[in-house]
Amino acid sequence: MSLKAFSEYLLLEKKYSKHTVLAYMRDIEMFQLFLDEQHDSEEVSKVGYSEIRQWIVELVNSGISNRTINRKISSLNTFYKFLLKTQNLQVNPLKQHKALKVGKKVQLPFSEQELKTVLESTIEVNDFESARDHLIVELFYATGIRRIELVNIKLSDIDLGNRQLKVLGKRNKERYIPLIDTLINAIKDYSVYRNQLPNIENFDYLFLTKKGVKIYEMLVYRIINKYFSEASSKAKCSPHVLRHSFATHLLNKGADLNAVKELLGHTSLAATQVYTHNSIAELKKVYAKSHPRNLR
Repeated sequence: MSLKAFSEYLLLEKKYSKHTVLAYMRDIEMFQLFLDEQHDSEEVSKVGYSEIRQWIVELVNSGISNRTINRKISSLNTFYKFLLKTQNLQVNPLKQHKALKVGKKVQLPFSEQELKTVLESTIEVNDFESARDHLIVELFYATGIRRIELVNIKLSDIDLGNRQLKVLGKRNKERYIPLIDTLINAIKDYSVYRNQLPNIENFDYLFLTKKGVKIYEMLVYRIINKYFSEASSKAKCSPHVLRHSFATHLLNKGADLNAVKELLGHTSLAATQVYTHNSIAELKKVYAKSHPRNLR
């Protein structure tokens, strides 16, 4: 069974993004290279668990993190499940495999003060790029959307009349997110500068570069990193930390976990619960101050 068929299955049936599919294919091709070197070009689809385990040992010895190794093995597992589904494999060699242990990764969100500093002091809106950058930060913090979702927002996705934004998430699943006043104002401010760019009358996407072309993910990362590195001492200043801040701050203020799940576009509560550790800490403070039996 060709890898091309597997790639098409992920794209067309599973509705994975091209970026995700490329990551799956790279992992499988990496295992194939290992087999070419160590097992006389044995095919990925024909090996047993012993060969896979040898690859895992090699990856561990090369210093690759357990988290990354687990992801690579997950890619292989998805491929084998596809082969089972298409009746090109009788037994999944990873059926009894147990993932390597991974330490819990605590992602600290930006504080409310850090967000306020960036939005009210660090970014001075006086031209196209500063208005765009301000809106990008405001949008991430007000909606919790993913970086790829922000990049792909179209003008037609914004409904100021109904105060909502349509977002196309993973597996092409649509969701609608409310727009708050500060975000609506930022959209209007940016639109004034955006409309002054040449030759964009028919350009669909909201966020553009100063040359009038669609913005790209790495530029969005650099924008967030630039402003938050000035306002925060955190080692990581990325769009995902803003998404984390959105969820954590909502939960700290008493938002329902299921509501946050829907806003984030998660398919399960388990994915949303990783954001609750800071909320638990906040609850402990409230509990300690408020409970009548706490005499401290």
